[in-house]
Amino acid sequence: MTTLTDSATQAPFTEPNPYATPAAENRGFSISSLVLGLVSIVASYTFFVPAIGLVLGIMALNREPAARTMAIWGIVLNAVMLAGAVLATLGFLVFGLAMLPFAFL
Repeated sequence: MTTLTDSATQAPFTEPNPYATPAAENRGFSISSLVLGLVSIVASYTFFVPAIGLVLGIMALNREPAARTMAIWGIVLNAVMLAGAVLATLGFLVFGLAMLPFAFL
């Protein structure tokens, strides 16, 4: 005598599979933020590189808790370089305006 059971009423296999590979962690935003932070040391005058790295680092804090350290370092590097670029630009602007009366002598 055979009995037929449909698969919808059976409980699924719930034991963990010891041979399953772990899912790859997504660390793209934090790595990008850190790399752009390092690149912004050289290219901070562009304003775009540190600004994009800062945004990616802030997004990585919310989305990637496993890569929090890289995201924080990216935020710190990008913020420091962005602030330095803004201060340097303001300094050059003030110096240029201060020297403007002497340009026509």
